[in-house]
Order: sequence, then C-alpha cells, then structure tokens
Amino acid sequence: MMAKLHADHYADSMHQIDTPLKRNDQIGEGTFLIRVAAEPLARTLVPGQFVMIRLSGTNAPLIGRALAVYDVISDESGVPKWIDLVYLKKGTFTTALAESPLDTHVTLWGPLGNGFANRACDRLIMVAGGIGQTPMLLLGREALGTQNFGDEDRANGWSPVVEFIYGARRASLLAGVSDFEQAGFRVTLCTDDGSQGQQRLVPDILCERLEELKDSGESIRVVTCGPEIMMEKVAEACQATGVDCQVSMETPMACGIGICFSCVAQVRQDGPEEWDYKRTCVEGPIFDADQICW
Repeated sequence: MMAKLHADHYADSMHQIDTPLKRNDQIGEGTFLIRVAAEPLARTLVPGQFVMIRLSGTNAPLIGRALAVYDVISDESGVPKWIDLVYLKKGTFTTALAESPLDTHVTLWGPLGNGFANRACDRLIMVAGGIGQTPMLLLGREALGTQNFGDEDRANGWSPVVEFIYGARRASLLAGVSDFEQAGFRVTLCTDDGSQGQQRLVPDILCERLEELKDSGESIRVVTCGPEIMMEKVAEACQATGVDCQVSMETPMACGIGICFSCVAQVRQDGPEEWDYKRTCVEGPIFDADQICW
C-alpha cells in the first residue's frame, strides 16, 4: 500500500549562510563545481537534499536556484566543513556564478527536502542523465558505508554493491566520472553520439541490467535523476520488474521552502482524489517512482 504523503520537511531547521567561493572550477562542458564553507549544512544534510543559492548583495537575479549537494568534505579531524555543488551554466544566475571569481560571496539556505531513503538492499543501481549525477555521489558512499551523513541514527553500509549508469548527449558533458569510479562504484557510461561508453540510452542499459539480474536472488533498488522522460522510462522498467525505485524530481523552484507553490508535481495518493499536487521542495524532491503521475 502506498505510504501517505505529508510535508515532513518544512525548512524549520534550515541554516542560512553567507560564505565565499573557495572553488569554482569547470569540470565538463558548461558544467562547474563550487566549494563553500558551510559547516552547519555539511554536518546535518543527507544524500538527495539540496540547498538554495544566490549571489550575495545583489538583486539581479533576485530568485535563488536549487542545487543538489554533490559532495561533503571534512577537515583533518573528520568534521564536515565544506560542501560542493555542481551546476550547469545555462541561465542568468548560473552564467553570473560561472564568471564569479574566488571569494565572491554567495548566500545558501538549507539543507532542504527529504533526501533518499536508506532502505537496505543487495545492489543499488543509480541511474543519471544530463546533470542528474549531482545527488548520486553521496548516496553511493553512504550505501557502501564509506561516509556517514546527517543524524547519527541514520544507517549507512546498507548495500554491498553500488552501480552507476550515467548518460549524456556527448562525452564532454559527462562530468565527475572519476569521482564515481574512485568511490568504488561500478560505472557504466553511455552517450547519444557514441563518443564515450556505449551509444545507447540510459533506460535501455538499465532494462538490460535488470534482465541480467532477474534470477540472481538479489534485492535491487534503483534511484534516478535527470530528464523527466528518462526518469519515466526508468520508472516503467522498474515497475515491470518489481524493483524498488525512487526518483529525484527536478521541477523548477523559486523559494525552496514551500511558500511559492512553483515546484508542484502530480503525485498519486489514497482517498477519493486519485492524485494531488505536491511541492517537491518540502514533500520531495525524492519520491517513490510509482507515486508520480508521469
């Protein structure tokens, strides 16, 4: 039976931080990584959560942007101190951010959203397309037990095997591949033009992999983030094979804290109404795939 949805993740305990850029490096075609000191966020966030970010001291652009937390970096004593965010240079804000020198101040508020569930399984398969790789690094590390996040009671080491299927239009758009390889994941790459990895679509590779594993006796979980059509196909493949699947929705956000209702998605629910609009910032951005009205 589908769990009832409710907004457990209002931003009551979020932190707002004004902090300078310590990295702002290009890591792929139009793709950049920034690092900022944000200890209160780094100590409390869990994989799949996000922050809102804007340039400090300016109202152009006025509205912040939602970015998933890509990495958490600790100091020599093991205290989480910094977070990395990965973004695609595309619009007014991200263009201004890409052109910002080090020590430019940005304002962050978060951590926001619910994060991925840490349900135990024998094999976690993470599926990403485009810029959808951004929430996956932390989740895979937590699953393998190589990094802890958030509350001390949150389990880690809940999947002995982690696979990562990652696709983009061309090789130059694949960003951070070495990070996923160094984390110990089994990485499968694909590109539309065949310039790196297999010349296939991400959902097709997943379907083949699920077929290969269907008689293995393993419990399998899939998590996915990327273009909505890709996530829909991934969700369909998992539903057809009875595999647990969670999606990270990338609906555009303006506030990130549930006020503006700009980030709603159609979500199935129990009751007389078969579906309702849910705000991805406070009731997501992570949903069980079978809840989404694609």
